[in-house]
Amino acid sequence: MAKRDILSVADLTPGEVEQLVKQAVKSKKESWPQALAGKNIALLFEKPSLRTRMSFELAVHQLGGYAIYMSPDEVGLGKRESVPDVAHVLSRYVQGVVSRTFMHHTLETLAEYASVPVINALSDYEHPCQALADLTTIYERKGKFKGLNLAFIGDGNNVANSLLLACSMVGINFLIASPQEYSLKDKILLIANKYAEKSDSHIMLLEEPAMAASDADIVYTDVWTSMGQEEEYEQRCIAFAGYQVNEKLMSYARKDAIVMHPLPAHHGDEVAVGIIDKYRSVIFDQAENRLHLQRTLLAELYK
Repeated sequence: MAKRDILSVADLTPGEVEQLVKQAVKSKKESWPQALAGKNIALLFEKPSLRTRMSFELAVHQLGGYAIYMSPDEVGLGKRESVPDVAHVLSRYVQGVVSRTFMHHTLETLAEYASVPVINALSDYEHPCQALADLTTIYERKGKFKGLNLAFIGDGNNVANSLLLACSMVGINFLIASPQEYSLKDKILLIANKYAEKSDSHIMLLEEPAMAASDADIVYTDVWTSMGQEEEYEQRCIAFAGYQVNEKLMSYARKDAIVMHPLPAHHGDEVAVGIIDKYRSVIFDQAENRLHLQRTLLAELYK
């Protein structure tokens, strides 16, 4: 098998993205291929996780493989051992590395020196598996991609970056409302605009949440303060004070609009208390679909 890394949504083609999503939906009703039989996959995590660890471990086991979780204290990426050395050693033991890191550069270095596939389970720049699972949920709920409007309310963070790329690939219009200093960066916009031109979708950067939510089919939000940004919490709460997803904001969206959140949620901050409960079926579908999408992705990489 040729080595293939998935560090970004952009490491897949638009056709592959749609294929993965549709296959993930089908996989819920089919038997799973034992694509990882006899193979070991390392889960190399610098950040704690509920959904990412559980979904990847289960996916590996369901495909017949063995998952080995490695915590930050056990490895000390770039501290106790250099990233290239870790990549070389793991390549002698396992057939793949799923890594959740603080810095995207760490992932790039792992991929450069590893002779086995490296999958991004979250970095400060992207969260591709989350975005692909989100598309799976949207496809299940809406039955299509083309022409849908997705309003992202809040920080132009790693989740927003990957979701922007994924939406632009499949023809979903992406509207983000955030304070100017927390909006999407030019680098990711340049890539996404090229996909949007081909899929005939559009991207809009706004500061007013109500404008983004107007006629939205999907209203998406994420935490204002991610892991590693705890010292900025008070500053971010002030900046994002008008960016809460609540009943008033949802009144601007379409009547059948869904609310999405990658979790964990900070109730009372980015989402009003009670919003998660009202839309729980969609949000927890997102969490479940992490398993189905990642199992499908692994099966494709190792078929």
